[in-house]
Amino acid sequence: MKKMLILMSLLTSGLLLAGCTNDHILHTRDGHTLVVEGKPQVDEDTGLITYKDIYGHEQQINRDQIKDISSVGN
Repeated sequence: MKKMLILMSLLTSGLLLAGCTNDHILHTRDGHTLVVEGKPQVDEDTGLITYKDIYGHEQQINRDQIKDISSVGN
């Protein structure tokens, strides 16, 4: 019984941690839609937004080219 309780606690905490990373959608001013993994990082000094695309590659785009950023899911 004790082992089952520990196993259920580990599974629950793992699912909660996995749910913390939401994908985001970037809408550009020229009409494109970019789906990104996790939350994009904004560099205030350069004005660039760094994100990972759906293939896991790190990309950058100028903040002036982005019209809207929205979260997917939760």
